[in-house]
Amino acid sequence: MVKTIWIINQYASTPENGYAGRHYYLGTELVKLGYKVYLIASAKHHLLREKVVMDSTFKITDHDGLNVVWMDMPTYADAHSKQRVLNWFIFSWKLLRLVKLIPDKPEYILCSSPSLISFFGAKKLAKQYKSKLIFEVRDIWPLTLTEIGGFSSKNLFIRFLQWVENKAYRDSDAVVSNLKNSVEHMVVHGLNRDKFTWIPNGFSEREVREARPLADNVLSQVPIESFIVGYTGTFGLANDLYTLLAAAAKLKKYPEIKFVLVGGGKEKSNLINYSKELELNNVIFINFINKNHIQSMLKCFDVLTVGAKKEPMYHFGVSPNKLFDYMIAGKPIIYHIESGNYHPVTDAGCGFEVESGDPDKLANAILKVYKMPPNEREFMGDNGVKAALHQYEYRQLAEKLVQVLRSM
Repeated sequence: MVKTIWIINQYASTPENGYAGRHYYLGTELVKLGYKVYLIASAKHHLLREKVVMDSTFKITDHDGLNVVWMDMPTYADAHSKQRVLNWFIFSWKLLRLVKLIPDKPEYILCSSPSLISFFGAKKLAKQYKSKLIFEVRDIWPLTLTEIGGFSSKNLFIRFLQWVENKAYRDSDAVVSNLKNSVEHMVVHGLNRDKFTWIPNGFSEREVREARPLADNVLSQVPIESFIVGYTGTFGLANDLYTLLAAAAKLKKYPEIKFVLVGGGKEKSNLINYSKELELNNVIFINFINKNHIQSMLKCFDVLTVGAKKEPMYHFGVSPNKLFDYMIAGKPIIYHIESGNYHPVTDAGCGFEVESGDPDKLANAILKVYKMPPNEREFMGDNGVKAALHQYEYRQLAEKLVQVLRSM
């Protein structure tokens, strides 16, 4: 008998309109493993690159057997909009209308946070269908809002969110997270440790296999004759990119070393201005490219960087999507994130880890890779590929989720 799982993530997307990511790839792999999967998402949110055209409240689209259920929602200006907060409640309430829309009764419901508020709708559905309820934490709320967002823990809404978080840990049949050490936070807030499973983010083997070549107008911007330090992804304050540019300033005396930053985000114009202030003629900014071109871009680079600003809560772990794309690309990686006892790069032997926010140490690590014999760089890259294939391919991660489902 085919079993059905509903995956609820208000901010999910597909390759056609966003970054795809965790639930799209897990969902497609679960379909291959014999499950009927519905991925339920808002049709309007700040992480979508392309709008989902809606002519009714709900729309279901098929993606190789994965049913994506789009829910029409009010638009909002940006991630800090009050309407975004209101949409959390609207989304949770509208979840209850799925009973009349989706014909397949779910044996399992996975509710992913953020946002926490959707847990109310998921809990109600699970009770109605007598489904097993899995609560997933991709970002620890409201801790992120207090430690990084600057909100007071005494704020009434923050206290309400804390109550929701605690309730979700208690009331769920299982809890999963992409943050390896987040369980240490969760047990303080009511979780039975035995209910926890770590399922990291990963990479899509199909996406790597079907990578498309770069367009000529993009490839022409890449200084392929140079030693290239590469970054792809979001240009945000959290990504420690000012440290990367400061490291580039320290390496200006090495004309063979170039820095190529690919992507977009709120900080991009500020980063470009900062680059001009530092007179960095060794830095090139390239606009966002589609996910199916990323591997072709990574192949042009000699060393890859992934960073995050220093934050105390990162000792619970991090799971940046780009890290696993980097690993499977087979290039050395410099990881400037302080993530507690989670050391994905040094454990795999595929690069170096340095402190966040320290341009001297970052520059030294780049130089270390630059001065390596090519065969040593290749060995490092091969280690990353082995680690990616062994631990982080979405087929394996879906099988890990299946083990959670079967254990309940």
